[in-house]
This record gives sequence, structure tokens and C-alpha cells, in this order.
Amino acid sequence: MDPGARRRVHGHHLYTARAADHYPRPVPRSPLRKRISTATARFARRATLRRSVRLLGAFRFEQSDPDRFYRPLARDSAEMIEDLHRGATGTGLGGCTVLDVGGGPGYFADAFRVAGARYVPVEPDPSEMHAREIDLTGVAIRGSGTALPIRDGAVDVCFSSNVAEHVAEPWRMADEMLRVTRPGGIVVLSYTLWWGPFGGHETGRWHYLLGGEGAARRYRRIHGHEPKNRFGTSLFAVHCRDGIAWARSAPSGELLAAFPRYHPRWAWWLVRVPMVREVLVSNLVLVLRKA
Repeated sequence: MDPGARRRVHGHHLYTARAADHYPRPVPRSPLRKRISTATARFARRATLRRSVRLLGAFRFEQSDPDRFYRPLARDSAEMIEDLHRGATGTGLGGCTVLDVGGGPGYFADAFRVAGARYVPVEPDPSEMHAREIDLTGVAIRGSGTALPIRDGAVDVCFSSNVAEHVAEPWRMADEMLRVTRPGGIVVLSYTLWWGPFGGHETGRWHYLLGGEGAARRYRRIHGHEPKNRFGTSLFAVHCRDGIAWARSAPSGELLAAFPRYHPRWAWWLVRVPMVREVLVSNLVLVLRKA
């Protein structure tokens, strides 16, 4: 059997780390350049240098003042999803059910409700769900992204922001996101690239030189405590090439666009350059329509 293919052990699937091995059969490449102009035309007008500077400037507050970081990110994310949904379906988010995989303490809830959507976050960690004074009673669901407790085709939009790099099997989670999305709905998966400037999260760029464990040890020596994100436990190396390989090969999804989340529109071409994209894209957005 091809070692890159799925294997069954005791009746369960084992998933390989690389998405290129996840679906090993040859698949035609998606004409991203043509589709970008249709699926992302509205959002492209919003993707300015001013927006990039504003969002990237807020990153320094992620640990010290999460409200100052996550609230503007939530507003920007809701606007992005609204634009992408209009580009893919011709309609806004009014009346749509948006499932947020890894929704955490609910920073995104208000932003999506303003857009008229029914917002439903899924979060496996109860401490994350209650980290802020945001009432999600009767809305939030505790569950794993790799085994979503949602029926097939139940939501109009399935969205995940900066979660895949914290999941040991990110492409299994991506498959689940497609499963729970209705035909014609969209999946938007956004994640931080390992070799980008934020790949090590709070351990900084030291993972370039020291690796994940070495960067964590350095952080502990300087700060006197463990980093929030520990390589191999809550932080994993996820790459641009693997996300695009999964998106192009997903049997129930049509890849509409792939672009850097925080870059201005004129820098989106970086996604098409192998190796360079792993360092300079920083955060990849994949947009798929459920077949």
C-alpha cells in the first residue's frame, strides 16, 4: 500500500501530517488567478495597506491586552466573511448560520450578529470558553474541531481563524468543516504559517534557529514560565503548500481563492510562489465552496 495513503488500524483512520499525502491522487490545479477576481473582488477593495498596518499593529497586545487585539480582529473577520460570502453566493450573511471552529471566549460573536448572522462557536477547552465575560449561554458548543458534533450540511458558513496551527491533525479538522457545510455554502480556513514571522507565536522568531522546543526553553528562561503555546502539544508546524494541496484535493469542496490574510491586495501574488510563500505569506486564507 502506498505509505502516503490513509491506513486503517483497529477500524480507525490514521491521518498523515502532510495534506499532500492526505489525498495522494493527482488532481487538476485550480485556476486561482481567475477565481480570485470573482470570489474576493469585494474583499480586495478592503485589503489596503492601512488595514494591514492597523491589524498587524494590534498583534503586540495579544498577550497583554486581548480585548485590544481580538475585538478589531473580530470586526475585520466578520467583514471579510461577509465579502467572501457575497462573492461566492451573491448574498450577505443575514439569516445565515456561521459556525466558528475554535471560537474561544466569543470575541467574534457580536461582530457576526451585527452582520445578521446566527453565530455558533465550537471550542474544546472550557477554560478558553470562559476566559472573558462574554455570555454565550445557549449558543456555544463544547467539542473537538476534528470531530465536530454537528450534522452534515447544517451550516451556511464554516469559519476557523488561527486554529489549525494548534491542531495535531489540521486537515482532518478541515474535512470536518466541509462536512458540516451545506452544498453551496462556504468554508473559510485561516491559519498561521510555521515559517512566517508569527509561526512561533509568543516565542517569536527563535523557532527559526532553535526549533520549537529550543524556542520554548528560551522563553521559559527569560519569562520564568512556560509559553502559552507549546510546540508539539498546542502548537504545530503547518505550511502553505499543505493547505493548498488539501484544498485542491478535497472531494466535496471547490477552491475559490487562497490569499494572505493580513497583506494588502497588491501582495496577494506571494501565495503563488513556492518557498517564498512559506515565509512571507504569514497567514493563509483558503476559501472553498461546498459541492
